[in-house]
Amino acid sequence: MSPARAANTVTQHETHPEIALGGVWHVVVLNDPVNLMSYVVAVFRRVLGFDETTARKHMLEVHEQGRSVVWSGLRERAEHYAFMLQQWHLTTVLESDETH
Repeated sequence: MSPARAANTVTQHETHPEIALGGVWHVVVLNDPVNLMSYVVAVFRRVLGFDETTARKHMLEVHEQGRSVVWSGLRERAEHYAFMLQQWHLTTVLESDETH
């Protein structure tokens, strides 16, 4: 390829600057001995907009595995969800996704 032609060639790369700048964050709900399973399901439905099946799936992960990643995305939104879940007295932490 000639240098003149190479200068006119545009390489397209799919980029996501918002993810590149902020990274991907996970909202993780941890098991606790206080909240009833039905309460956790209700909170997931209300705060995260989960349907009954999805809410129960995540509640069971929390109960059986001690944790469940309930949402992943940009940090600002992750902080919002973590704060809201904490307001409902669920033990919630944020974790950075080091793979992105």
